[in-house]
Amino acid sequence: MRRCFIALSCAALLVPAWASAEDQPAGIRGELIASMLDAGEKIQELANAIPDAKYTWKPSKNVRSTGQVFLHVVQGNYLYASFYSGQPPMSHDELIKLDSQTMEPARIRQMLRESYVWARTAIADTPDSLLEVQTDYFGTKITKRAMMLVLMSHSHEHLGQLIAYARANNVVPPWTERELAEQKKKDEAKKAEQKKATEKSGK
Repeated sequence: MRRCFIALSCAALLVPAWASAEDQPAGIRGELIASMLDAGEKIQELANAIPDAKYTWKPSKNVRSTGQVFLHVVQGNYLYASFYSGQPPMSHDELIKLDSQTMEPARIRQMLRESYVWARTAIADTPDSLLEVQTDYFGTKITKRAMMLVLMSHSHEHLGQLIAYARANNVVPPWTERELAEQKKKDEAKKAEQKKATEKSGK
């Protein structure tokens, strides 16, 4: 899984349109924050869209429930960022067992918000001069920059998983719902224009 995270992180080298936000650091750190938050905001939208009663749902036995996947994202935001930042608000032991717990959905949503604020600050507060410094990642030497890539990739990986969980429970991702609604408005406007043009030509 560690190798997969590192391989997937190469996608962060592509500069997306939203990577130039004024409140982001310049360079690779700003791009990583923007990519992480793009996935993170969608994850939080799903957390709000999925009914509370579905937080204990799981696709099969011995896998994480919906709520536990959200908690796994929280776990990653704190744990991975701690490799190049300070001590997160939860201890290492608390983080390790976090995604095996069951919590109130409202609490999970709050923890998601807080973890993304903390992860963003951790990246922003790490100066470029320290990006090449190596840290020990479960027995493997890895740069702090690479750890940021792991953190960013983690959000995108579990966004895909949570989309599948949502769809399995008949929840359309909110951004898709918005796109469909916008397309419907455009289609209706086009039909109205065509009808108007047909009526005009028939006079």
